[in-house]
Amino acid sequence: MRSLRQTAPPAPETGDSDAERTMSMAAFALSPDRRRTEALLLALVVGITVGGYAYVGLSMLDRLPPGFTGFSVAVLLLAIVPHLAVRRWAPRADPLILPIALLLTGLGLVLLHRLDITYAAKRYLRIAQAGSGQLMWTAIGLAVCVGVLVALPDYRLLQRYLYVMMAVALVLLMAPAFFGSDQFGAKRWILLGPLSVQPGEFVKIMITVFFAGYLTVNRDALALAGRRMLGVRLPPGRQMGPIVTIWAVSLLVLIFERDLGTSLIFFGLFVIMLYLATERTSWVIFGVLMFAVGATVVGSMEPHVHGRVEAWLHPMEALTPKGQAAGMSEQLAQALFSFGSGGITGTGLGQGHPELVGFAGNSDFILTTVGEELGLTGVTAVLVLYGLLAQRGLRTALVTRDPFGKLLAVGLSSALLLQVFVVSGGVLGLIPLTGKALPFLAKGGSSMVANWLMVALLLRVSDKAQQRREPEQPTAPQGDPRTPAG
Repeated sequence: MRSLRQTAPPAPETGDSDAERTMSMAAFALSPDRRRTEALLLALVVGITVGGYAYVGLSMLDRLPPGFTGFSVAVLLLAIVPHLAVRRWAPRADPLILPIALLLTGLGLVLLHRLDITYAAKRYLRIAQAGSGQLMWTAIGLAVCVGVLVALPDYRLLQRYLYVMMAVALVLLMAPAFFGSDQFGAKRWILLGPLSVQPGEFVKIMITVFFAGYLTVNRDALALAGRRMLGVRLPPGRQMGPIVTIWAVSLLVLIFERDLGTSLIFFGLFVIMLYLATERTSWVIFGVLMFAVGATVVGSMEPHVHGRVEAWLHPMEALTPKGQAAGMSEQLAQALFSFGSGGITGTGLGQGHPELVGFAGNSDFILTTVGEELGLTGVTAVLVLYGLLAQRGLRTALVTRDPFGKLLAVGLSSALLLQVFVVSGGVLGLIPLTGKALPFLAKGGSSMVANWLMVALLLRVSDKAQQRREPEQPTAPQGDPRTPAG
């Protein structure tokens, strides 16, 4: 990442100069190929989503599901509208980001519909239907995505509001501790009438923007200045302040909100971006040690966090008389059985028993339905889609010239990967359960809107990066029918 050593980018401009308009016109000639590729992929996504929805109905109900036509039209519109918006306001954006995100969202809608059928048949579980609500939140999320593309012509405008954004993020992050609702042992929700909001889903994006701007300005001080202590070069106090603040806030989230997932994503994101900005491995070691010490102390003192660690270490104990008498949750044990029964290819969509996992089957444990009914093949495909989406974000960082854009793209991609690891790792028994929602796939309005906001920022950074890059590519000689690839 030597390119991060460049000088700070100039202040963002409100309008394009004549030279920029000329470059934009030259690059626009190469953009149709990208949008055609995106359109073809979106058509495939619509086919997979609608086909999966129909298959669930035929498999479980022996007929097409109710509202099949309306669902098909809705999915088609959810693909067409953002595609037209990207074609108009971000014509050079990466052609894979939107289709991958929409495919994951479509798979989530199919799985939630499948789970709704089972939960409706098992009325003793008393689990509300989630499919129609998730479709509504998907539409809202895509509307937010389109709105960002229209209202934010240049991502560098965000640099003007870094500290305001960080202050708002910290307020939102700590708000559940004072005004939040205690659900399932954690206080990460704020109730607004009939709605519940998870501020942490939006905070991760705000913090990513702040980290990108802060590290762009202070990366030299963090990498070169300061005293050495125990083999680690500590930055000056003025630069050390935000680092200690972030560490302290992440621990406060653990203590007062008992939200292990948000705390892990919050601090892990900062360590990753700090390493990329300074290229110093010592920061990674120092950051991991800081979080490990704090998490160990909090985990030994906070009963809820300690209970999750114990459930992770001894998942099968919940099935014993002793565990049942203690009220231990069987979710992790049932999830492991689901993955085991799925095998390589799974039992078939609609032919498993996700109800055994309980109320969390359509949220953080939705991956167990994939593992049981689509098998290892399905789980691998889902994880590959997440990896590919993050890879497109990292590729965007490589072709972006200014350090702020690089760190912003890397931070958004890292936030996605961290959340996928935290959720899937907990369900698979690799780490303690955190209760976070699997991006795009699981039930959750806040998560859906926040993830589509992240997609919008990646599209904007990708578009601007390619706008500045394509005009510098060599053009074909006059009369040569060959043209540069789009």
